[in-house]
Amino acid sequence: MKRLWIFLKGYTKECVLAPLFKLFEASLELIVPLVVAAMIDNGIANGDKAYVVKMCFVLIGFAVVGLAFSITAQFFAARAAVGFATELRHGLFAHIEKLSFSNIDGQGADTLITRMTGDINQLQSGVNMTLRLFLRSPFIVLGAMIMAFTVDVKAALVFAVVIPVLSLAVFALLLLGIPKFDSVQRATDKLTGKTRENLTGVRVIRAFAKEEDEIRGYSLATELLEKLQVKAANFTALMNPVTFVLINIGLVALIYTGAVRVHVGAISQGAVVALVNYMSQILVELIKLANLVITITKAVACGKRVNGLLEVPEGMPAEAGNEGPATSGAEPQTPVSGGEANGRVPVVSFRNVSVRYYEGADEALKDIDFDVYKGETVGIIGGTGSGKTTLMGLIPRFYDVSAGACLVDGKDVRSYDPEKLREKIVTVLQKAVLFKGTVRDNLRMGKPDATDDEIIEALKRAQAYDFVMSKNGLDTQVEQEGRNFSGGQRQRLSIARALIKKPEVLILDDSSSALDYATDAALRKAISENLGDTTLFVVSQRAGTLAGADKVVVLEDGEAVGIGKHEELLKTCDVYREIANA
Repeated sequence: MKRLWIFLKGYTKECVLAPLFKLFEASLELIVPLVVAAMIDNGIANGDKAYVVKMCFVLIGFAVVGLAFSITAQFFAARAAVGFATELRHGLFAHIEKLSFSNIDGQGADTLITRMTGDINQLQSGVNMTLRLFLRSPFIVLGAMIMAFTVDVKAALVFAVVIPVLSLAVFALLLLGIPKFDSVQRATDKLTGKTRENLTGVRVIRAFAKEEDEIRGYSLATELLEKLQVKAANFTALMNPVTFVLINIGLVALIYTGAVRVHVGAISQGAVVALVNYMSQILVELIKLANLVITITKAVACGKRVNGLLEVPEGMPAEAGNEGPATSGAEPQTPVSGGEANGRVPVVSFRNVSVRYYEGADEALKDIDFDVYKGETVGIIGGTGSGKTTLMGLIPRFYDVSAGACLVDGKDVRSYDPEKLREKIVTVLQKAVLFKGTVRDNLRMGKPDATDDEIIEALKRAQAYDFVMSKNGLDTQVEQEGRNFSGGQRQRLSIARALIKKPEVLILDDSSSALDYATDAALRKAISENLGDTTLFVVSQRAGTLAGADKVVVLEDGEAVGIGKHEELLKTCDVYREIANA
């Protein structure tokens, strides 16, 4: 949890002033019963209306000043809580952006979203409530007991008996209820996950006519949450009657003792009223304190989840030359001169590369070794799960090797600043991702200062010009995730975004899978004719797509079972021949 306190450092002043002003307010609140007692004993008992009016103005003055203190305390508490949550969100988001693909895959999008939203909201509420009540409520409880003893020691002995019993009952119910609240939180997380799964997969559900099944599943999850909430609510509901029974027993005892003391002339009637007011204050503050503990308990649980995410090691270093943690601690290796051919240094080299996604897992890639030179087109082919995407993810360092090394321009990728490394490389993923805005805005992610002419040229090469211009040209609005475009159109726009940057290394990771053969052929022709010095990697499951590549790497179960040209592999590689025939 230490990592979380860092985000409160900038709000030290607010963290001090908020509880301080609450204590000022509480001090005034403790004086009020004495003012009321004086009003009864000196004003009402003697028929002194002027004194009663004066005391009323004093109470109004206390109320106004107390309100000012309360508002000031709330302002500082809210400022600290909101500022803390804002800083924490920024820090957590920045941390997530630096995680490797392996870590992101391991955490899951649902978990990351929940940590960024619900958990931090609960932490914000916890900080706010703590600053407002953590000192105030105990101060009122102890202060009221002390003030009661200053009024009358014998009558105040009732407090010494009732308050410990009351505190024990409240916190016993609270401790029994905390596990119930934890169960509710876990059930809520599951229900949220199921809701998101159904909303994102609604097309599949309808395609298989599984609406009724999903409704039944959702109903079961909702019913489970309801049962857990009822059980938790029962403890909360039990708290009020138990506390009120105890406090009423205490009030009866207090009034009886006070009446006896008044009868013998030991205390005044106003003193009894003051004692009753102090008892009521203690009851209110104990209930507030119990609710505060519940809030803090939830906040601590959420804080542990957020802190756990912050402790996930960053997959990408922040500075050049500062290697991030490899999957199994493999050290960066120096360039290998043996990879040169005809005096040329390879643009990309794989040196006996192996990859495990996490410690103890099976190897996703095993002993991959080959070189790629400037301007070459390299095809990567293999069955589902053969390691194609993982291999390509090593070049921009989306993943780290567990053995061997991946070199770019003769340097281990782990010795690069990730931002500088990725300025050289552009990857177009199979799942095309577009962002809300215009077509122009999306393509300028590849080159922020791109002119409209450059954008149009990239659209033409990516075979996207016609459908963009048939809408509203470069000002065509792109909805969230590009929902207003088909799968093939999103892929072509993603390719255009990559082409406009003119990178040293371009990776097309099965990024034309949604295109028909004619469009795919036209796209490949347009790219190859304007490739220049760009080194191109094409991941595909179509052998025909890779027929013109300078080199084709065939993967099976993470191993390179064939490396060569299309014609050579048809003769020498059974796996490639099977893919081509299929």
